[in-house]
Amino acid sequence: MEITHRAISDGVVVITPIGKLNMVHAHHLRNEVDAILGKGHNRIVVDLTNVEFLDSSGLGALIGCLKAARQANGDLRIASPTEQVKLVLQLTNLDRVLTPYTNAETAYVTV
Repeated sequence: MEITHRAISDGVVVITPIGKLNMVHAHHLRNEVDAILGKGHNRIVVDLTNVEFLDSSGLGALIGCLKAARQANGDLRIASPTEQVKLVLQLTNLDRVLTPYTNAETAYVTV
């Protein structure tokens, strides 16, 4: 799994994992979020455009990262989930906790 990150407006950092977010790779996402939080950035978007598969370990990583961001007085949001990821979120009712946004740029836009 490859993970990239970039800063966008208002100090939001977008993390883009590529590949499978499963038990083999979930710790990579946790490590990336921990590193970003350690640099003082507490508003994070995980762009799931290129995540082809998500399992329970991947869900656990996302929830753990959400908790870590909130403990740092921030938040973590998800954007652009694939159909498989949407289905897993819906089946587990975690789409209520991790509301998917259309894209990373609109995840922190307030109305």
